[in-house]
Amino acid sequence: YLGADRLDSEQKLDMDQICKGVLPKYKKLDYVAGWLLKASSYCKLSPHTIAAFVTTNSICQGQQVELLWPGLFKNNIELKFARTSFKWKNLAAHNAGVTVIVIALGSNTIKKAKLLFSDSSEHISEVKRINNINPYLEAGENIIVRPCPSSISQLPEMLRGNQATDNGNLLFTFRQSLIKKNGNCSKMILRFVGSQEFCQGSIRYCLWGNEGTISDIASIPEFHDRIEKVREFRLNSSDKGTVKLAEKPHLFREMNKANLHTIIVPRVTSENRPYLPCGLLSSGSIVSDSAFALYDAPLWCLALIASRLHSVWVKTVCGKMKTDFRYSNTLGWNTFPVPTLTDKNKDDLTKSAIRILEIRERYFPETIAELYDNMPEDLRQAHEWNDEVVERIFIGRKFKNDSERLEKLFEMYARLTSAIK
Repeated sequence: YLGADRLDSEQKLDMDQICKGVLPKYKKLDYVAGWLLKASSYCKLSPHTIAAFVTTNSICQGQQVELLWPGLFKNNIELKFARTSFKWKNLAAHNAGVTVIVIALGSNTIKKAKLLFSDSSEHISEVKRINNINPYLEAGENIIVRPCPSSISQLPEMLRGNQATDNGNLLFTFRQSLIKKNGNCSKMILRFVGSQEFCQGSIRYCLWGNEGTISDIASIPEFHDRIEKVREFRLNSSDKGTVKLAEKPHLFREMNKANLHTIIVPRVTSENRPYLPCGLLSSGSIVSDSAFALYDAPLWCLALIASRLHSVWVKTVCGKMKTDFRYSNTLGWNTFPVPTLTDKNKDDLTKSAIRILEIRERYFPETIAELYDNMPEDLRQAHEWNDEVVERIFIGRKFKNDSERLEKLFEMYARLTSAIK
């Protein structure tokens, strides 16, 4: 079950022997992928064989799908049955639960209905007989979603937040005392918001300068010591890019900031929340690299991100940490297929986004985590109304279920990406 970055030298040699010349980027694959590739080769030689595995769910999520499954399909392999993600423990005294799937590989010459087992608890409650199980453990064709550097639907650019690379020296949990001592530093200390701060409501600040402010910053004793520590930390790094950053110790690695507002999307969020938490920050907030940001993007983007449709897409194609959603701009946002929006569509979506934000505001000081872990009825209704607005743009009505949502999204993804090629 080891990830690619945790393999020892012997395990790396195993992967070389099995994958070299077969999978182009196998060095980023989890160790269990080698077993699947080995089994697929055996099934190719012995077409009546079926090989079943209990494995971590990572191989059917995110970048692992792109790296592994084309190699399996080349061996004329398909999924015969599968059990979607569930938490599994063995009988060890100090056992840590792991999130796993069960999959069975076999030759595509074996013509039988495929079985897909799934539910939201630890007991199987649903079995589907379907024509094909795709690599994401969904019914449908074997479409593989690949990371995109920009949106296939021409949506505004989403960037990862700003990385400090500072060993904590550019960050603060206090502000007023600094301003009281140094009144001219108020514009240099801005709200710093990442996934934790946005969802849990915790408060942090950061030192935010620009190319010409290092002398002003260094003249303030509290800041001078901090930026010198940043300089030292960066100079001692083994990364050449980080060492280069030591020339500007008062600056973050990235320096992205909105003029008007920022739409924030946490990188990791609980699977138990019915919608992805996202929100709107003022221009005086800096987004950390634990979240993604759309800078000065129109509010209708917020309505798309807050929709059930987008949540289902992210849940399916992005990676996870255990069973929690792990958002990705290149896999979740840039690949999200959206029809061409009319001015009327954008206006309707904007009103829907504002409605969600206004209802949240009524519950202040409740945090985003509290609101989405146990949603008030009016907020739930606002999201359901938003779902209807979004889904009518796609098919003229609300989707019947998540299966229908994914079927439409995969079909649109295939059409849009083929047009780009």
